[in-house]
Amino acid sequence: GSKHFASNFAYHVHTLRYLQGLEASSRPNSELDFQSKAFNRSIRAGALNAPPLSSACSHITAPSMAKAEGDFRPFEEKMKAEGLSDAAIDAFRHNYEQLVAGVTGLVAEGSIEAIEELPELEKISSAQKVDLKDLLSKTAVLKLNGGLGTSMGLEKAKSLLEVRDGKTFLDLIAEQVEHTRTQIGAKVRFILMNSFSTSDDTKEHLRKKHRDLVEEPDSELVQNKSPKIDAKTLAPASHAENPEMEWCPPGHGDIYPSLLGSGMLERLRKAGITYVFVSNSDNLGATLDLDLLAYFAQSGDAFLMEVAKRTQADKKGGHLCRRKSDGRLLLRESAMVSDGDKAAFEDINKHKYFNTNNLWVNLDKLQETLEQQGGLLKLPLIKNKKTVNPRDSDSTPVFQLETAMGSAIECFKSAGAIVVPRTRFAPVKTCNDLFVLRSDAYKVTDASTLELVKGSAPTVKLDDKHYKLVDKMEALTLAAPSLVNASSLTVKGPVKFPPGVTIKGDVTFTNETGKPLFVKEGTYQDQTVELKPSSTPEPETSGQPQPAYA
Repeated sequence: GSKHFASNFAYHVHTLRYLQGLEASSRPNSELDFQSKAFNRSIRAGALNAPPLSSACSHITAPSMAKAEGDFRPFEEKMKAEGLSDAAIDAFRHNYEQLVAGVTGLVAEGSIEAIEELPELEKISSAQKVDLKDLLSKTAVLKLNGGLGTSMGLEKAKSLLEVRDGKTFLDLIAEQVEHTRTQIGAKVRFILMNSFSTSDDTKEHLRKKHRDLVEEPDSELVQNKSPKIDAKTLAPASHAENPEMEWCPPGHGDIYPSLLGSGMLERLRKAGITYVFVSNSDNLGATLDLDLLAYFAQSGDAFLMEVAKRTQADKKGGHLCRRKSDGRLLLRESAMVSDGDKAAFEDINKHKYFNTNNLWVNLDKLQETLEQQGGLLKLPLIKNKKTVNPRDSDSTPVFQLETAMGSAIECFKSAGAIVVPRTRFAPVKTCNDLFVLRSDAYKVTDASTLELVKGSAPTVKLDDKHYKLVDKMEALTLAAPSLVNASSLTVKGPVKFPPGVTIKGDVTFTNETGKPLFVKEGTYQDQTVELKPSSTPEPETSGQPQPAYA
């Protein structure tokens, strides 16, 4: 009616006014899409309460204005010269047009519905009703392995970091696949999605320890790369000293154009592979669950997202919801929320579920959806503002454009979600996480999975000044303390852990001297311990260890 027309007209007016005054060089930093002050004011005034112009696979769109401020041809030529596929170029073109047009990712609270109830993994037993051998022969496990773990001071793939007993994340993942094959007698496929930064090291490791896996067909899917964009001119960024710095990873949303552009999607389908389980290589909780596989196969859905219940610790993160205009599921991140909607966004009793990034995809239906949408899933844009040389803050400011694979949930007509235990979401993002994983709070099973010995993992907070980087943490940790009976461990200052330290309950160690001091061997329970210099000889060490790559 007239109200809808007026609201939609207001959207166009505010968008065009915004574009007329847009200065690329003055755009502020943003985690997701565009947080321009001018545009946000129109959002908060209600201009975007109208239904989105296109809700097929993009929650809010704006008129494409690529020719007004940016020329895509130099990017296309650069990407073709690099040998990138048409699918990769089309995906980047879509992201670039969103950048130039000033598309905003804001999703109003009034445009969505909270998810009240979802099926729960712990209440289903689908695997008992199917032929698992047949089902596994149609299944591939795909691990995202493009990250270097630079925030932890790593220079190789994070999956090559030792977890325990000389075994890396990658070793345990490979052993899980081999165990499933042996137990069920079906050859489930194994695929690693590597980046140009992780491919060589990863394949070298697999050749040494799991040669049979790396030599299988289509065991590697190589992530595309995207040109960095000069933030002032919106032209391709240049860095003559090191041209490799002109490129950046496109985010794990690149899985879709990578599958399509590499031809792997077609090859897998011809080989009879229908189902793909996708998860991060640093999340050892994300195992191939047979009940989940059977449930997904029986559902007939194109896409299934594993979600977990939000806690107060998760309230700043994104949540799953349902779009009112078409009933599709939608991932809503914090950068998609206006100031007026933040309270509702952080209400974990209203918005109960978050994405674990464990996803299940039906390849036949992915192909069908891609064909319907012109070979492209139009994912919401993530815009990062950085410098062309990340180590030189005075180098050219650039935009790096990314997408997230979970946001594709809104692109499919038939997509679902299922609640899984928190144990299926145990990514190692910091040294705090790695410290716990290497302790006796976890055990390695015969299936090479890591399981908590008791109900929940202890909370560990190490002093970032001394433990943020893996090599520094390992220099201070001669042996991981026993944490199986711990609730929390807090470390302030440089504290060294020798063998024979046991933590129970809630324990804090403090060292204000600024120099590393050893904790004495023994049991500590529900106490705060202030370390002082001692005449007691320190345990012998073998020097400063390097990160324990296998």
